[in-house]
Amino acid sequence: MIRYDARGYGRSPAPTAAFSLVEDLTAVLDHFGVVRAVLAGSSMGGATAVSLALREPARTAGLVLLVPGITGADDLVSVEFMAEMGRLAEAGDEEGLVALLRRTSGAAVTGPDLEVEAHLRAVIPAWFANYPHNVPDPPAYDRLGELDVPCVLALGELDQAEVVRVNETMARRIPGCRLVRLARSDHFPTVREPDAVADLILEACARAR
Repeated sequence: MIRYDARGYGRSPAPTAAFSLVEDLTAVLDHFGVVRAVLAGSSMGGATAVSLALREPARTAGLVLLVPGITGADDLVSVEFMAEMGRLAEAGDEEGLVALLRRTSGAAVTGPDLEVEAHLRAVIPAWFANYPHNVPDPPAYDRLGELDVPCVLALGELDQAEVVRVNETMARRIPGCRLVRLARSDHFPTVREPDAVADLILEACARAR
């Protein structure tokens, strides 16, 4: 198993030049000499996994998409959310940003959690460090019907309504995709239901072809 931090997150340094998330994933696989893999990704990582599966299908043995994002879905994030985030960012209001992310990720429903709180605080500087340099990968939302690998998509039933709706549409568009509804999860299933997430990944590895 290989797990890596995207640029600006965790132990990975912030970018200083233009970069693509899917090209970074490709570079990681190349570095370790991985020819084919089951790709598991949560949120932004799910979008990156889909992008690689469309770009290099022979390299993808299976997909585990956890509350995934997706390029090309204009309704994944509301206009109101983007406007509020911009206002808070311009004001330098970190507490306001954390509160906004808690509300829109469903974390406000599931209650306080120190691990999620720490995660949200770590995400904010990474977002702003990456924004000027991240070159969006090509739109994938309307190409999901091209995927031809075993796929499971897990959505959090307590997640933001827009994300749940897009995740349901993604599962319908991906041929043979199995949709799993995690009843106790918001946008952080790896924290809320880690055993269920681990089981889905192991199952995908067993089904990989």
